[in-house]
Amino acid sequence: MENKIILQASQINIGYSHKKENTVVASNISIALKKGKLIALIGANGIGKSTLLRTITGIQKTISGTVLLNGTSIHELNALTLAQNLSVVLTEKLPPSNLTVFELIALGRQPYTNWIGKLTDVDIVKVNEAMELTQISHLATKKHYEISDGQLQKVLIARALAQDTPLIILDEPTTHLDLLHKVALFKLLKKLTHETGKCILFSTHDIDMAIQLSDEIIIMTPETVLQDKPCNFISKGNFNTLFKDEHIVFDADKGKFMIV
Repeated sequence: MENKIILQASQINIGYSHKKENTVVASNISIALKKGKLIALIGANGIGKSTLLRTITGIQKTISGTVLLNGTSIHELNALTLAQNLSVVLTEKLPPSNLTVFELIALGRQPYTNWIGKLTDVDIVKVNEAMELTQISHLATKKHYEISDGQLQKVLIARALAQDTPLIILDEPTTHLDLLHKVALFKLLKKLTHETGKCILFSTHDIDMAIQLSDEIIIMTPETVLQDKPCNFISKGNFNTLFKDEHIVFDADKGKFMIV
């Protein structure tokens, strides 16, 4: 089923609870993440993109509304089931360690290994496949601190691929990358969705690139959260509402933002 919905959020309010007081960051959000789709999450700084990602991945609870992963509430799933269905790549720095690239990617197999973490032949095949898909096999024996930011980002994506989940969620994967590596990473994500059938959702500030390469976009504004194909957003004029600045306008003919 090409358009199978993997994750569905219905009428969720997101934010924080403290001493029975709720601080709502965004409300009435409904999104659907489907098999084989590359989906970009965009919006101005501080709008709540990271909060939305943490909420739909079950890291923090919704204030109200439901998040279903393969038809089951995300908070009813145990940690193992969650780890076999959803992998997350956050922007946090890696803790200090002497792990090689291969060993770091192999951590993605933890939901499947036995209690001492011994890799089976299947695990090793999955790790090697993930390295081939991300074109980093040549880095396998390097320590993770010996490689560039761009290469490390690919390693973290390879770890998520090795985890072999139908849904991968990435928070700002192109931060700290130059234009060349941003383009390469976007193209890699596009290729992965279409070759593996996985759904990949990523937040990004590289909006022009997201418009060109994503299958769908989720736009967060202070008023609303919308999900659609980039071409539909362009024809409806939705990108014009993204930035409250008269000097930044969206050129529908060129399909990108212009400074005037």
